[in-house]
Amino acid sequence: MSAAAIIPLDNVDPALVEQLLDRAFEPDRHKRTAYKVREGMDWLPALSFAALDENEMLVGTIQCWPVALTDPTGRPHPMIMVGPVAVLPDQQQRGYGQALVTASLSGIDARAPLPQVMIGDAEYYGRFWGFSNEHSSGWDLPGPFERHRLLVRCDNPSVLPERGTLGPWLR
Repeated sequence: MSAAAIIPLDNVDPALVEQLLDRAFEPDRHKRTAYKVREGMDWLPALSFAALDENEMLVGTIQCWPVALTDPTGRPHPMIMVGPVAVLPDQQQRGYGQALVTASLSGIDARAPLPQVMIGDAEYYGRFWGFSNEHSSGWDLPGPFERHRLLVRCDNPSVLPERGTLGPWLR
């Protein structure tokens, strides 16, 4: 990645973000389970970023969301949902996604970090940032998903419920 910039996502026109997400995924992306998990929530500006190439063109974005894992007793356990991580198809494999995830995770307050959850490739996200599916096997989502792709990153996994359903954090 040469001469690129990572900037706060709220500095980017929302219409450009939507166009990028459509190109990186597909226009039907709103039907995905991850959208149901964060339904009705606003993304977290302090943890959401955009990548601009050397010509200051938008080539990637990341958004983070307030979600909660509600355990069988009904108690919500607040978490941060990381993603989508979106990079234009013709700009992938250039380090933009890695820079975006690193920027987001670096913004989490180390004094009281909430667990971070995502749907993604365990090998990739585990290798670079410590995400794992080891503690999420008893969790459910409000729609179809591949269980091995539900990942969590947490400094103290003993605080994670063994069972629960992930959804919007309705305080």
